[in-house]
Parts: sequence; structure tokens; C-alpha cells
Amino acid sequence: MNKLGIQKLVFLFLVVFCLVSLLAAMGCSQQKAAAPPETSSPSLYERLGGINNIAPLIDDVIERSYANEVFEANPRIVEAHKRFPKAVYKFNATALACQGMGGPQKYTGRSLKEAHQHLLITEKEWQELIHIFRDSMDSFKVPMQEQNEVIGMIESTKDDIVVSATK
Repeated sequence: MNKLGIQKLVFLFLVVFCLVSLLAAMGCSQQKAAAPPETSSPSLYERLGGINNIAPLIDDVIERSYANEVFEANPRIVEAHKRFPKAVYKFNATALACQGMGGPQKYTGRSLKEAHQHLLITEKEWQELIHIFRDSMDSFKVPMQEQNEVIGMIESTKDDIVVSATK
């Protein structure tokens, strides 16, 4: 594979990474900011049912995002989706989400900021991502408390993903 092809794959991976990083970063920051954790209370990862439930959720979110008209209106996202293998995106996003939620998986990809800066993600696209996550979690019957924690994780990464008007 030539250098341009590899760069394109890396770029698409970064888009996926951002989605997963949103989940993971939110979980990590909320766990640290919350009251001192009790050793007996289950992690978000455990409450969601571990990787066997989180992986299908992430898969669903990615499938929805690939078919979403708001994302399809951004040519940078469309190009990234074409260049990066969806299966790799799903794998990395799942690892990142699980890690952020307190699971044993380890994400080793690039930072969210590095992965998304060239996509020029707008506030509208950000809100659409939140909507997609809510719809997906509703379809998987994720309890509202856990949904709010997942969305909180995602929201904690917004500054690294969304391009502000002042940038």
C-alpha cells in the first residue's frame, strides 16, 4: 500500500477513534471527578454488560453514522469513511469505549484532537452524534442513568473534536 493510502486509512481511523474516544474520555473523566469510588460498586463497563453489550452498541452507532445525512454533508467525513476500513474503526472505537468505561481493553490509537482536527466537525454534526448515541442506546434499552454517563463521557471530549467559530 502506498503512503497516501496509508494516510487515508489513518485518517478514517481517526474519525472512528473520535467517536470511541468521546465515549472513553467521558468515562475516565467522570470516574475521576465523581465521589471517591467504592470498590464494591460496579463500573459503567460492568453495568452495561461488558464488551458483549458495548461492542454491538458501538457497531450500531457507527452503522448509523455512516448512513447519516448530516455526516454525509461533510465531504471530509465522507472521504474518511471511504478510506478507512469500517471493521478497524469499530474495533478501535470499541476498545476506546470499553477502556473509558472501566473495562480491561486498552486503546492505543491517536488522540481525539489529532484524529479529528482535519474533519472540521461542526456543532450541528456534534449534536447529531449525540442524537445517534441516544437513539442507539434507546434501541438497546440502556437505562437512562447509564445513557447519561455515556453522553457525559462524550461531552467531555467536545473541545478536542468540534471546530469552534474562533479557531
